[in-house]
Amino acid sequence: MSNSEHALSIRGTAFAWEGGFGLEIAAFDLHARERVLLLGPSGGGKSTFLNLVAGITTPSRGQIDVLGTDIAQLRGSRVDRFRVDSFGIIFQMFNLMPWLSAIDNVLVPLRFSRLRRSRTGDARAEASRLLGALGIEKTLFDQRAGTLSVGQQQRVAAARALIGGPGIILADEPTSALDRANARAFLDLLFAELEAAKAALLMVSHDETLADAFDRVVRLDDIARVTGNPEGSAAA
Repeated sequence: MSNSEHALSIRGTAFAWEGGFGLEIAAFDLHARERVLLLGPSGGGKSTFLNLVAGITTPSRGQIDVLGTDIAQLRGSRVDRFRVDSFGIIFQMFNLMPWLSAIDNVLVPLRFSRLRRSRTGDARAEASRLLGALGIEKTLFDQRAGTLSVGQQQRVAAARALIGGPGIILADEPTSALDRANARAFLDLLFAELEAAKAALLMVSHDETLADAFDRVVRLDDIARVTGNPEGSAAA
């Protein structure tokens, strides 16, 4: 990480999908080890925001400084390698490989990131520790992910994001399928692992009831301007 206190710093960034929908971000900062909840309505650009941060989509202009690197300037395999080294991502639909076991899903990022492998040590032991810490019973470690409950899959996805110590965890509506009690229980477990890993968290959601669990709450419409109509675009 750079000497900056920021894990993430965005300045003057813009992106437009074909069809006219666009997102313009004036400024946003995520501090090292901070837990930020980004609130916004469904279809209002939250996923586009995360895709820009992770380098999945490339802005037409602006700066996206991630751990001291302007990811907006990276292309091709360089941005892919930087993403897997630097980010752990918890997708809304989890994106687990249903035919793999829970523990093998957790190990997937280590296949693509030499840096995360080097920080992990005994990979299966660390994957087992993370699964246990996040509330997965040992008897489920070797069970195919596609047979697990939604709550169990969510915890496997979180363990996969955390393994290898990425500096930033991005989470896209990870509690949307859970009731309030289970959502809070999941966040408590996730926050404990974030503290141990000294990682920052940027989580997007439309659920305002989660706000008091975070260090800071930011509303997307306070930092970004949506242009055009998101209907029919890929900007969930």
